[in-house]
Amino acid sequence: MKELQLRGYGKINLGLDVVRKREDGYHELRMIMQTVELYDVITMKVIPEDEIRLSVNLSFLPTNKNNLIYKAAELLKNEFNIKEGVEISLEKKIPVAAGMAGGSTDCAATLVGMNRLFNLKLSKKQLMEYGVTLGADVPYCVMRGTALSEGIGEILTPLPPMPDCYILLAKPGISVSTKYVYQNLRANELEHHPDIDGIVDAIKNDDLQGICDRLENVLETVTCKDYPMIEEIKQYMRDAGAINSLMSGSGPTIFGIFDDKETAKKALEGMRKFDFIKQAYVVKPFNVKR
Repeated sequence: MKELQLRGYGKINLGLDVVRKREDGYHELRMIMQTVELYDVITMKVIPEDEIRLSVNLSFLPTNKNNLIYKAAELLKNEFNIKEGVEISLEKKIPVAAGMAGGSTDCAATLVGMNRLFNLKLSKKQLMEYGVTLGADVPYCVMRGTALSEGIGEILTPLPPMPDCYILLAKPGISVSTKYVYQNLRANELEHHPDIDGIVDAIKNDDLQGICDRLENVLETVTCKDYPMIEEIKQYMRDAGAINSLMSGSGPTIFGIFDDKETAKKALEGMRKFDFIKQAYVVKPFNVKR
């Protein structure tokens, strides 16, 4: 195999809890991760030159060692002493720095692609182990689907598929630093924590209402205070027919869950009144067979 094309799918968090801040500075998390059908396209080709060439359709993204795609290709190239090179092009559609693991999923797809292109015969588990050295979300992005994520994000428990629904995604034209959010989160003073176990049970019972009733993200305690538009978009989605709405990850992407396609599409159309919304899509959950 000399050329292939892969999809890097984005994710949302149906629940995000910070259990505590550890003494080493890391935050211990409990999250429900869900892949969605919004994806970047990664095209990879073997080249005779011993180098990594990366091109991206967005000019502000790096094409060198500062890009996780480059790091993933370099990691396996060095690890397996691969003398041929690889040419990679990225067509980005997932919002950047938006709480949807866009960089991590492209990194994961690159690991999968290198494995196939150079016939490395690595298992999914091995790819996930390489992935965690590049970023906490990368192992999940290799696994995909519905999962409980614990620790700093590296302890993953697969869950049954999310019930069928429609998800409205909206990315305001602001960038939120993950580092800033965690630095300003008073993790050890949180009085309320999301019902992560309840979401797990609702998923196992195929109960969409039960999932939506428990949507919660403790990082909103930081972002909603600094960016009131996040709460405004959440309220708009609920008023437009979403069962419930939440910010994904450290934001600023907001999603609303709908049980009806036409209602979701109508809500998408209505978002045009918000001039600060830069990207918006209606997608479905992306589920994998276990």
